[in-house]
Amino acid sequence: MKSELRKPEWLKMRFGGAAHFAATKMLVSQNGLNTVCRSAQCPNLHECWSSGTATFLLLGDSCTRGCRFCAVTTLASPPLPSPDEPERIARAVGKMRLGHAVLTSVARDDLEDGGSSAWAETVIAVRRENPDTTVECLIPDFKGDQKALERIMSTRPDILNHNVETVPSLYEAVRPQADYERSLEVLRKARHDFGLTTKSGLMVGMGETEDQILSVLDDLADTGCRHVTIGQYLQPSPRHYPVQSYVTPERFECYRVYAEGLGFRNVQSGPYVRSSYNAAASLQPY
Repeated sequence: MKSELRKPEWLKMRFGGAAHFAATKMLVSQNGLNTVCRSAQCPNLHECWSSGTATFLLLGDSCTRGCRFCAVTTLASPPLPSPDEPERIARAVGKMRLGHAVLTSVARDDLEDGGSSAWAETVIAVRRENPDTTVECLIPDFKGDQKALERIMSTRPDILNHNVETVPSLYEAVRPQADYERSLEVLRKARHDFGLTTKSGLMVGMGETEDQILSVLDDLADTGCRHVTIGQYLQPSPRHYPVQSYVTPERFECYRVYAEGLGFRNVQSGPYVRSSYNAAASLQPY
């Protein structure tokens, strides 16, 4: 039996900004909102909430998929989404005075449109209430449903983000309900059919090889994607997929250099990098 890996020194974090953290936590709770920061146990929660930012989680806090890396609760039939969620998120964006709002969601394969109508309504509501705020949408794949994808893409978010998460050979083990080529097609459609700025992300330390990571970066670049995040996978609980290795900061730097050589305009690569970390940096034009 493989022994548990010991976390290296570079994975130790320092916390600060307690007052801002408490204020953000209270605002999220008072508005009855879900955030991926808390639901997915993001390691940057304290840093981001202390600076007054958060990534809003649409369509409830339970997912219909069971990815083995994700801390979000899995249910076959979650409660129906709240009809006033778009307005509550729009108000929260205003109260937090966000210049850049990041929206994401659980996968809702139980809903006829996958929740895409609620997605579109939220983008519209955020822009109506906060006309100077830019919007980033980190979307699921909607099982490749073209109408659902077009419903969201037609709102023309400032950034369309969809994560490939890992290398193709690990999909069956860690995200069996997803499809690597389908994810690439989501990004390709957003860029080539709608002219959107696209972004993706993946985790490392799950058993992939360095060459496989470079191949994924090649594939992402080929879709027209020019913004990418690369971070260390951290096991949320003993029942989740185990960490296979801790990638060194030096290796993350090598990935950054390689990606920039492919033409990526913004590369966030480091142990604690996550999809929406330092998200506004992806607003650079192509």
